[in-house]
Amino acid sequence: MQVNQRYDILPTMIPVSIYIHIPFCVHRCAYCDFNTYAGMEKWIPAYTEALCREIAVVSEAAPEGISVQTIFFGGGTPSYLSASLLNKVLHTVRSHFQVMEKAEISLEANPGTVEPHLFEELREAGFNRLSIGMQSAIPKELKFLTRIHTVEDVQNSVIQARKAGFQNINLDLIFGIPGQTIQTWKNSLEFALSLQPEHVSLYSLTVEEGTPLNHWVEEGKISMPSDDDAAELYEYSMDAMAEAGYLQYEISNWAKQDLNGDWLMCRHNLQYWRYLPYLGFGAGSHGFFENTRISNVLGIPEYINRIKSLSSHQFPASAAVDQILILDRQEQMKEFMMVGLRLTHEGVSLLEFYHRFGVSLLEVFGKEIEFLLARGLIEWFNENKRLRLTKRGKLLGNQVFLYFV
Repeated sequence: MQVNQRYDILPTMIPVSIYIHIPFCVHRCAYCDFNTYAGMEKWIPAYTEALCREIAVVSEAAPEGISVQTIFFGGGTPSYLSASLLNKVLHTVRSHFQVMEKAEISLEANPGTVEPHLFEELREAGFNRLSIGMQSAIPKELKFLTRIHTVEDVQNSVIQARKAGFQNINLDLIFGIPGQTIQTWKNSLEFALSLQPEHVSLYSLTVEEGTPLNHWVEEGKISMPSDDDAAELYEYSMDAMAEAGYLQYEISNWAKQDLNGDWLMCRHNLQYWRYLPYLGFGAGSHGFFENTRISNVLGIPEYINRIKSLSSHQFPASAAVDQILILDRQEQMKEFMMVGLRLTHEGVSLLEFYHRFGVSLLEVFGKEIEFLLARGLIEWFNENKRLRLTKRGKLLGNQVFLYFV
């Protein structure tokens, strides 16, 4: 297929995003392999101080002109911290970085750990988006996942958040749970949609090494649904979410329109999928700036001690850095394709690829693209200026990505 090879020049000034990791949990769920810890509450004050110190030190080494368009508090369970501590960290970011006036400021919340007054205090502090870990509306499934909240907790959290003024709420749900049927999944989706969230994230349950779920599977105590069963639930989700008026803009994410007609996509996660720079703060956090990827040490005490050392590192790293990876041009092009194809609505732009790397997308990945086009896994759209996954490609996304990575 012939594609227009003329390109324009795109703007070069792109704001960064900031991710802040809160690794504390009341209880660690059986399927979770994130960098989270239960029973370490005594470290919260010192950890908060270390976070603020890391933010300040990295900002001092940052190049001029950086502005922040999104801030995301993830975990772990960020809502486990008091509003005053969360406000302290957010205030530190605002004091040391130029945060845009209409920045998206998100916080992950576990409905089993949130007191009603917290939502009002979060709004007063400047948070304007919540991501609530609902996971399921079926008590039996919540019990299997070892979640500590109830369905009523989810409903109450949304109600209290609305009263506090939150107009941008995401609900996380999980499909592919052992014993889950199309009917129980339908019930969970219907309950979630009845709460009228602006955004919904639907994730397939995966068995991660070292988790209790992994041990249960290896010991034969449970069996996971087949790929065909999980695909059936995912296909149902795509149809049901579209019928409910949500746009699927990423493999696992759907958004509604606001009163102005704008789709309320998660702007923070778009930064990742569009292969744009972000800074990570906290134990186990990751950052990406220009051609450099960094990751911090995982352990809470080690992270705190590293930050106390005040040793200097080149931006975007801090004293807590564990790994620094310098990506060559070929690696960057591969990653650009992998994350960009996750964007099921906008896909990968030929213009943007050329602007980033100074070479045609077809020149670099022509064979891979032709192969995937022939198998109906990707498609051209927007007058053949963009590539995206087909509906079948969404079901086999990981296989598609392997052709580029």
